[in-house]
Amino acid sequence: MFKDKLEAFYNKYYKVLMLIPIILLVISFIIVGSRFASTGELFNRDVTLKGGITMTIYTDQEISTELLQNKIPVDSIVKKLTDFSTGKQVGVIVEASDIKEEELKPILQKELNIELTNENYSIEETGSSLGASFYTELIWAVIFAFILMAIAIFILFRTFTPSIAVVFSALIDIMVPLAIINIFNIKVSSAGIVAFLLLIGYSVDTDILLTTRSIKRTNGRLFDRMYASMKTGLTMTFCAIAVMITGLVISNTPIIKEMFFIILLGLITDIFSTYLTNAGILTMYCKKKNIT
Repeated sequence: MFKDKLEAFYNKYYKVLMLIPIILLVISFIIVGSRFASTGELFNRDVTLKGGITMTIYTDQEISTELLQNKIPVDSIVKKLTDFSTGKQVGVIVEASDIKEEELKPILQKELNIELTNENYSIEETGSSLGASFYTELIWAVIFAFILMAIAIFILFRTFTPSIAVVFSALIDIMVPLAIINIFNIKVSSAGIVAFLLLIGYSVDTDILLTTRSIKRTNGRLFDRMYASMKTGLTMTFCAIAVMITGLVISNTPIIKEMFFIILLGLITDIFSTYLTNAGILTMYCKKKNIT
């Protein structure tokens, strides 16, 4: 049976398997730390966190976002704006830092060959000090949320090793997606940081389920309890992954895509951090305490 083969494999290699997410965590810290040391930032911020201009231009002409972005002389990003029902392009969104509206507008008019009026474009401007303040507040919100989560976990289990395993797994779920974002130099908005806040909740539910069934229930063997927990946890995770993928495919809103992408990365990471690292720590703990 599959379960018997899985149990034999796991009992033989669980100490090796639990190292995989730990190695990924170390690599993630190196990637994020290197960026912070060189730029002073944890990730590449967009205009909502850095300050700048967000200009939305409504036009039905086909526009190459890459070519348009190359024509803008400052750090910028150009996204297509599409109609939800038809999927057709109805305009573009231009985000640029360190440039004023009166400097950016003539460039766009020239490259798009259209006159920008109040009827076919809108603009939002975020000051650099406001963006920096918003960034700092959101980062502190994530830190405080993580600390409060850790406190809640320690209160729930009142045992150091299982509690620290849950917190450690949540840390992996945050750091690995953050490192991937840095590798691909993806710009993160305020919505992206909110996605990391959501990840804290998403990451601990499967760990709490696994830990509860492993150390607080005594019916059946330890592996049977962990296996049942894994089936339930993976069902929840795969359902959430399906929702995120559906949102990425269907949604035409850049903010929604950004949030779903970050959560998707975290959910995939959580599978490994929970059922390799956390499960491995719990297995060693239960064997030491004779919890079978």
